[in-house]
Amino acid sequence: MACALVAIEQGLSVQVVERDPVCTGASIRNFGFVTVTGQGSGATWNRARRSRDIWAHVAPQAGIAVEHAGLYVLAQRLEAEPVLRELLNTAQGLHLEWLDPEALHQRAPHLAHAHIRGALYSPHELRVEARYAVEKLRLWLQSRGVRFHMGQSVRQVESGSVRLGQQELQAERIVVCPGPDIRSLFPEAFAAYQTRLCQLQMLRVRPPAGYQLGAAVMSDLSLVRYRGYSELPGAQRLEDRLRLETPRELQHGIHLIVVQNADGSLVVGDSHQYGDSMPPFVPAEMEELILQEMQRLLCLGHCHVEERWTGIYPSGSQDAFIETVLPGVQLLSVISGTGMSTAFALAEECLMGERIAT
Repeated sequence: MACALVAIEQGLSVQVVERDPVCTGASIRNFGFVTVTGQGSGATWNRARRSRDIWAHVAPQAGIAVEHAGLYVLAQRLEAEPVLRELLNTAQGLHLEWLDPEALHQRAPHLAHAHIRGALYSPHELRVEARYAVEKLRLWLQSRGVRFHMGQSVRQVESGSVRLGQQELQAERIVVCPGPDIRSLFPEAFAAYQTRLCQLQMLRVRPPAGYQLGAAVMSDLSLVRYRGYSELPGAQRLEDRLRLETPRELQHGIHLIVVQNADGSLVVGDSHQYGDSMPPFVPAEMEELILQEMQRLLCLGHCHVEERWTGIYPSGSQDAFIETVLPGVQLLSVISGTGMSTAFALAEECLMGERIAT
């Protein structure tokens, strides 16, 4: 749909083919969190910053509510604070703030617990409710002239044509965005990027009545998963301590993101399991560890889980790629957990040929 938006704004006639009758994949199973701070320096951070601006422009036109904005990365451990302070001194640190405990208490008293050493605040992030936003985006694009072929699978792609069973569509330009289906179309391109699948565990949690988060929240564990933090000099000391204190969390690829829905519920996650094919079984321990980390950070007291789900996305040797696989045919894939945050900018690169600086 990001490609459809860019194409329709160029005055092109656009058709989108989607294998499912409604969106059921990773696009609605995520946090709805447009993440800028913490993305890898260079192309991914620049794409996220550009995509954030496009989201802010498109959302009100498409009737998509921005549930909240901003991000607090809360430092629980002594070793986390220098990592966050180091980020302030990079090109990606512009407009970020370090909040000591007193400043955090003034800004967000519900997050200023006694064990929190301070927080990095970013104003860049936006949060939408993905399970509704994606369909609203589709309907808005449809109202602008994009034709959708829902519930139809692409059988074959050639230069100038796309075959759907007995029907064949003609096009001067074709962009293939297959999501986690890395074997049906152009599998050799995914193999070149050492792509496999990543499965994550997510939860919707009901906090105490009236609880207001106000912004997205992340924890120490995020600092060793997000490349924008893990590349910094101080990250290794933090990881060494986490390996001693949280070995099970690291084994399951758990870090913490918490965002809030309009109805007050929290979306909480997540874990990461990798493989060529993902089993449908998720150990209960993963959920327990995620909830324990949430309680350590937010001290919510009583709460209960209302929904559980998993998501699957492709994961490879870099964050995303654009490959010309046939004359007039491009393969575009995010092969990391950055799709919500970078897709709009990637579509501009793909269709307008404007490469984001690295």
